[in-house]
Amino acid sequence: MTRETTDILISGGGVAGLTAAAAFGSSGFSVICVDPTPPVTTMEAEGADLRTTAFLQPSIPVLAAAGLWDRLAPHAAALQIMRIVDAGGELPEPRIVKEFDATEISDHPFGWNLPNWLLRHEMVERLAELPNVSFRPGVAATRLLTRDSEALVTLSNGTRIAARMVVAADGRASAMREALGIPVRTMRYGQKALAFAVSHPVPHRNVSTEIHRSGGPFTLVPLPDRNGLPCSAIVWMETGPNIQRLAALPPAEFEAEMNTRSCHILGPLTLISRRTVWPIISQIADRMSGERTALLAEAAHVVPPIGAQGLNMSLADLKALLDLAEADRYSLGSAKMLDAYHRQRHNEIQIRVTGIDALNRASMMGAQGLRDLRATALNALYSVAPVRKTLMRTGLGLR
Repeated sequence: MTRETTDILISGGGVAGLTAAAAFGSSGFSVICVDPTPPVTTMEAEGADLRTTAFLQPSIPVLAAAGLWDRLAPHAAALQIMRIVDAGGELPEPRIVKEFDATEISDHPFGWNLPNWLLRHEMVERLAELPNVSFRPGVAATRLLTRDSEALVTLSNGTRIAARMVVAADGRASAMREALGIPVRTMRYGQKALAFAVSHPVPHRNVSTEIHRSGGPFTLVPLPDRNGLPCSAIVWMETGPNIQRLAALPPAEFEAEMNTRSCHILGPLTLISRRTVWPIISQIADRMSGERTALLAEAAHVVPPIGAQGLNMSLADLKALLDLAEADRYSLGSAKMLDAYHRQRHNEIQIRVTGIDALNRASMMGAQGLRDLRATALNALYSVAPVRKTLMRTGLGLR
């Protein structure tokens, strides 16, 4: 059996895991990153993740320090305005439209949006530039044994890795978290989401739009133009049976329902990608760390795709963990360091998961009286400028 040593073993090669590998590698740590599934790095390939990620302002310095932002910025669409539309009346048409403009609180956009498949492509390219980072797609972390001085990770190819710290970025069903015996609390909604891309005749003007009726939000997020046409990524949340029905519709019938649900905000929408289905849950681990191991991203917390919170929470995890590692490199992976990481992140994550859970339940309301109440609350919150600005700053994670 081959044995290797490294500072950090990252289990998980999704966007969060690849970012962590780039960040720790750029900081000078030796890193091995493994994932059982090679990343899909083109939009047309089978298995491509057609969702998008909005990197909010506080995430950009993390990406820059990891050597990623210069690669990503040319492909990004700015998010200058976040528009909330209530279409919860008897007919599926806008009745309240409110726009949250980043200029009220900052000289910069709220964030920048990129397709997930493209993120993986650029991140893999960045890792190839770092001699102290070994990315091993097609290899899984299958066993974790920890002790006070190190973690021993067995890989699916038989290699054993001795690491000073393990970063569990292996998703909501994290094998590393389960090996540590850390419980999770899961909230299910009976929802799924469709993710796909569209073109449209009306320019999006860097406005991200959430349309609320029932079942969950219908969200249009700006993408760069394609073949001379404005484009957006859409996440359409609905009850599970409705999503399965929509996913199976012929393109023409699907476009008809999609255009009705979009309230024609951007004119007629044309489907330009496959439709992919994703389950919607909220989940939070009881702890952010175990012996010699830090939980990161969906291994620690999962939220519905509302307000661009998911991956930005994960990058806040990464920043906290990296700051602690850089502050005392000798103590990398120690109980003191990982306890500090848990204390820094867990309370804030609990608050955010609770808040997003409440927003999602509000967006699912089907009874007319409850939808009217939701519209009244939106109008009241938006109309008070200090409250509106506080909500924007809180959403960005700014103090």
